[in-house]
Amino acid sequence: MIKRFLLLFSVLKIVSGSAQEITIIPMPQKAIASKGNFTISSSTTIVAEGQGLETTVNFLNNYLQQFYGFTLKAGSNSSNASNIIHLNFKKLNHPITGAYELKIGNSGVHIAGDNKEGVFYAVQSFLQMLPATKNQTLPVPHVTIEDAPRFAYRGLHLDVSRHFMPLDFVKKYIDYLAYFKLNTFHWHLTDDQGWRIEIKKYPKLTEVGGWRDGTIIGNYPGKGNDNIRTGGFYTQDEAKEIVRYAAERMITVIPEIEMPGHASAAIAAYPYLSCFPDAKTEIKGEFSKAALEKQASGQNKIVQETWGVFEDVFTPTEQTFGFLEDVLDEVMDIFPSSYVHIGGDECPKESWKKSAFCQQLIKEKGLKDEHGLQSYFIQRVEKYVNSKGRKIIGWDEILEGGLAPNATVMSWRGEAGGIEAAKQQHDVVMTPGSHLYFDHGEGKKEDSVNIGGYLPLDTVYSYDPQPAALTPAQQKYILGAQANLWTEYIKSPAKVEYMIFPRIAALSEVQWTNKANKSWKGFVKRLSSLEQRLQLLKINYNRKAFLTAK
Repeated sequence: MIKRFLLLFSVLKIVSGSAQEITIIPMPQKAIASKGNFTISSSTTIVAEGQGLETTVNFLNNYLQQFYGFTLKAGSNSSNASNIIHLNFKKLNHPITGAYELKIGNSGVHIAGDNKEGVFYAVQSFLQMLPATKNQTLPVPHVTIEDAPRFAYRGLHLDVSRHFMPLDFVKKYIDYLAYFKLNTFHWHLTDDQGWRIEIKKYPKLTEVGGWRDGTIIGNYPGKGNDNIRTGGFYTQDEAKEIVRYAAERMITVIPEIEMPGHASAAIAAYPYLSCFPDAKTEIKGEFSKAALEKQASGQNKIVQETWGVFEDVFTPTEQTFGFLEDVLDEVMDIFPSSYVHIGGDECPKESWKKSAFCQQLIKEKGLKDEHGLQSYFIQRVEKYVNSKGRKIIGWDEILEGGLAPNATVMSWRGEAGGIEAAKQQHDVVMTPGSHLYFDHGEGKKEDSVNIGGYLPLDTVYSYDPQPAALTPAQQKYILGAQANLWTEYIKSPAKVEYMIFPRIAALSEVQWTNKANKSWKGFVKRLSSLEQRLQLLKINYNRKAFLTAK
């Protein structure tokens, strides 16, 4: 206990008995509070001394207008008064981009970042020091902060396939990432239950695959079907709008197009993508009356209305690869990210085992078995993506049968896949279900249906993305960590918020704060301030999680 107290004291130095405590999340690497406040009001001037910082100035002013009702005046570089917020660049020599310094004192607010990201992150820390109550004058404590991220990849995922989320809420979700200095939004756009991105060459993907005629009621396999037609999709212009919106907040959007499994929605739109185009879609649980009527009338392939893993997967024909290349071309035109997520998880091999074509292809390519066929499939796609100057990232099943040469692995079935990939000198993002699946219940007794599992706040906070099983040299392949939110049982934006707050706060310290600087006790102390801010922001958070942590 004494060691933990001394460690916390060394990280957060309070140099005056009357100095205010730092409540920033994620915890900065170094923060020194001192006596006194700087007061912000509509008469405060903001000066962008570095070129290209106008977007961050606008972000700050929009935030102040939305939550406090005023904005700051724009000043010039020659301004020398004390009631000023200065934004500028400074060489900080940190190995991971995003380092910054924030100094608040009698001479004003001085923000310096090693680049635009660093300046933006400093502004996020600054915003968290504002009062959590609306007022026209906002006292901010005097402080000196020197900060930088621990990991380069700091992600949060959102599944919009199982339940579609409105465009405006996706923007809100991105705001939540920005607030906690996350820099990657993993957008899960396709799955068995819905295809959510417009592909102009294949309009049926959204016309047919973007909608289902019902959804099971309750936990799988369900207690019936609600028989409610549901769905939706994002146009390419809307997706580009999300990319722009995220970029203004220093966030990269990584799209996921699932393959070769989780393909029911695509196959419902274009049955030739299946090994058995004339076979009826496998039904687990109870389907809607409309879906059963479609099958009875000869429309054999339908969008799935239940959860789980299904045998109908992409067939590895030249026609299928042509389709996927066309889709990826349009996706890469929308999303400029260096990565394209190709899924690769939970691909049953039963259809491939039964398919005469697949068995002949295994022989022709000299593959060992169906796992080898999956590796062939992924490597074929990777070569195409690489030819466009991009890289693939996939769930850890892409290790099966041999990892594609340049692939990055997202390890979700524990850490084993990530450890194996790092040992093979492949980049890794850790996202184990044991610590980072936010669709699991936060408490043992939840007040609504969820997918199961139990992930309390302290378990999230305890996670270290760098396994002890790896050598220091191998640990360098761990790019960072990501939490995932699958939406089988999350139908609304309010439920999304309930599931991620406050766990996103714990996630941010896993991703940002050096291990030696982390303190569960200190984090819990800062949660009180966070709860007040969530109320100011009108976010539907899990109140029981805060009470349990206290």
